[in-house]
Amino acid sequence: MNFTEIALQRQSCRAYQAERTVEKEKLDRILETARLAPSACNGQPYHITVCMGESAKRIAKEVQGMGMNKFASDAPVMLVISEKPYVKTAAFGAKVKGNDYRSIDIGILSAYITAEAAAQGLGTCILGWFDDKKIREICNLDSAVRLVITLGYPKEGDKLREKKRKSLDELTDILE
Repeated sequence: MNFTEIALQRQSCRAYQAERTVEKEKLDRILETARLAPSACNGQPYHITVCMGESAKRIAKEVQGMGMNKFASDAPVMLVISEKPYVKTAAFGAKVKGNDYRSIDIGILSAYITAEAAAQGLGTCILGWFDDKKIREICNLDSAVRLVITLGYPKEGDKLREKKRKSLDELTDILE
């Protein structure tokens, strides 16, 4: 698949085959692709905690507050993305320019993870609704959780939905 095909194929998966595990080779490939994601000053100010089995079930409970994300219980893998300190050069740039490079870097990381997962025939959903404190306890983390990504095989018959996006005219300007 080329990148455009991956972008067309990738969608937020909300129905997983709970009984089907993700092969180690596919998970390793996703994590290696994540390792290669660009970041400010190559600082990689994040950490990925891979939760499977019982730990995935515990994380799933913590993304389901107020009836949200019920599908997460069926995802066999939960990737917890936590924030880490900047490297000195990125910290300096963030302070001088008033830009939150960590959030940008975590967004890029998530794009790499979800794109590689799609290329491997897996589904993902990026979650921002979770109990930070409880997930930190489960994962033994000392820094803020920023995202949780569900990962697994989509249920049979999970149809590719039409992409609802802004038009290029709404989204872009070209200046010469």
